[in-house]
Amino acid sequence: MSSIAQGPVSLDLAELTSAHLDVRGFFRDLAERLKVYVPFDFVKIVLYDPTTNKMRVEVVEGPLADALSRGKELPLATSASGWTWQHQEPLLIPDIEQFDSEARFPMLKPALQRCGLRSQCYLPLTTPRQRLGVLVFGSASIGQYQRDDLEHLQQVAAQVAQAVDQAISYETLRSHQERLQQERDRFRLLLDVTTAVSAKLDLNALLQEIFALLRRLLRHEYTSVALYHPETDQIRIEALDFPEGQQFGGIVQPGTIVPFDGTPVGVVFRTGRPLLLTREEFTVERFPSEITRQLLAQGITSLCIVPLRAHNRVLGTLTAASLRDRHFATADLDLFAQVAHQIAIAMDNALAYKQISELKDRLRQEKLYLEGEIRTEHHFEEIIGQSAALRRVLRQVETVAPTQATVLILGETGTGKELIARAIHDLSERRDRTFVRLNCAAIPTGLLESELFGHERGAFTGAVTSKVGRLELANGGTLFLDEVGEIPLEVQPKLLRALQEKEFERLGSVRTIHTDLRLIAATNRDLEQMVADHEFRSDLFYRLNVFPIQIPPLRERPEDIPLLVRHFVARFARQMKKPIDRIRPEDMETLTNWHWPGNIRELENFIERAVILTTGQVLDVAASPLRATLAHAQPAGAPVAPPSQRLQDAEREHILRVLRDTHGVVGGPDGAASRLGLKRTTLQARMKKLGITRQFK
Repeated sequence: MSSIAQGPVSLDLAELTSAHLDVRGFFRDLAERLKVYVPFDFVKIVLYDPTTNKMRVEVVEGPLADALSRGKELPLATSASGWTWQHQEPLLIPDIEQFDSEARFPMLKPALQRCGLRSQCYLPLTTPRQRLGVLVFGSASIGQYQRDDLEHLQQVAAQVAQAVDQAISYETLRSHQERLQQERDRFRLLLDVTTAVSAKLDLNALLQEIFALLRRLLRHEYTSVALYHPETDQIRIEALDFPEGQQFGGIVQPGTIVPFDGTPVGVVFRTGRPLLLTREEFTVERFPSEITRQLLAQGITSLCIVPLRAHNRVLGTLTAASLRDRHFATADLDLFAQVAHQIAIAMDNALAYKQISELKDRLRQEKLYLEGEIRTEHHFEEIIGQSAALRRVLRQVETVAPTQATVLILGETGTGKELIARAIHDLSERRDRTFVRLNCAAIPTGLLESELFGHERGAFTGAVTSKVGRLELANGGTLFLDEVGEIPLEVQPKLLRALQEKEFERLGSVRTIHTDLRLIAATNRDLEQMVADHEFRSDLFYRLNVFPIQIPPLRERPEDIPLLVRHFVARFARQMKKPIDRIRPEDMETLTNWHWPGNIRELENFIERAVILTTGQVLDVAASPLRATLAHAQPAGAPVAPPSQRLQDAEREHILRVLRDTHGVVGGPDGAASRLGLKRTTLQARMKKLGITRQFK
């Protein structure tokens, strides 16, 4: 006889359904209410899953519930629950020992015996809208559920079916609302990211804002962006957000170089595909690198990494990580991919903006430099001369100009070394790019390094703006270093590295700048002797002395003096609007016989002064001190001194005469050095050599 109390069933489950936010909580309270109407040692609700076409155990409650599996999937064809759902008929098992289940349900009897169950009842859960699943009661007593109890049990199942349908509908609605809220949150994140990208040009500030937005939505602990630098073929962390990791003081920080091999970031960069890692997958065995060990030591257990892709190329990676395992879902990859796309656009724009800014700054510097070049009169429109010595030099220029070799131009002051350097540049493949010159002797020692390499704002006192150095300005063109022997010893190693590696850093910067330039150096000093005296580095000398060109002094090419005289007379007469068109033969002979210690520069200055003093159409050389100097050097009837002695005496007298004219002033725009076309230090050295001991200013 059945022990189930017969009578009307009134579960009143509407209040119970609305009181729970999840189906499982509803099922647990439902089991408590069912005890009033149906005795059981366990109750089980099994729902049909259309995605797998199987029955899935949703809830098990009761004293024997722990012995049964929640979430277990059961086949339709060979399970009692599947049969009941398919046929929509109840199934009673008064005594499992007497139930012949081997044919239809081969796994049922052993499973119930293991759990200590002797009788069961399977009731379909069906509403007018759909077939939901099966309600199963089980008991450790034999004959607990009889056919006489079916009507009563079906009333219970009908009310449970309505409640389950309503609970599932509520949960579906809540899940849908949660998904909508998540979608709204994700859409808001993408909108905020887009706004930030369009509003911020500072890349670091932009990334920190995006990191904060991501952390607020996904609640993870670590975010970083790594960028690929093609000039060094390295991946480097550009920005990092990991507050919890600061206590570790680890190696993972902005500026850290990430290896291509042995890191998830390297894998994502090379494959261009996103990567989702759990605790089991993020191991040193799979990613054998120090960065992996460091992140594991800091507690990282799950990672989500996506590539930063722009214009069909991977710029770097976006990484999010958590201290909690399986923190990221597959859906997070889609969100990260969209955020990464925005970051990639920002990165691309920032890099383009940076390149444009650098190019704009460089063009501005080139414009200022070229304007200065235009304002500076070079005094030579073409190389004047037909002597064998000059033709030999020009053949060397034609030979070396098409190459990229470094050229070292040697010669006395005033011989036209810069003119030869410009000729090499004009005959080379770099003729369309900038010819940048720097007189190393004209720049104070403390500023020469800044002139060469440039500096960043705040690099030193007075550096109120960034400055492009001559090495950077000459990129693609030619850099001419005049008076290279005056470069201080402490600057020479840095210049040597820049020439050898074709890269350098501005003062106050850690960013490496690559340059492609051709170097032409010039000096009037004996660099080999300076190397021997430890005044010039030997390695830099050998780097400069690839193709030396020796410029002959004017005294070794006297046949070129008449051509130069006519050239300078024509030019200065045109500038001063004077009708000078002739030179006396005796004056030309006088000019040709002079040894011109200041070379072409001295000859040019002398002709300019003669043109100024000339009032007619014939150049008045007599008005200049040169004729008197020559006459004084060879008085009538005097013994003839050796040529070298005569030249020194004449030079000494000429210098003394100029010093008298300038009232003893050596430097300055109207000093003796300027009139002779010499540097002040060169004139002082010449005075010392010639024994001019009188103290002049």
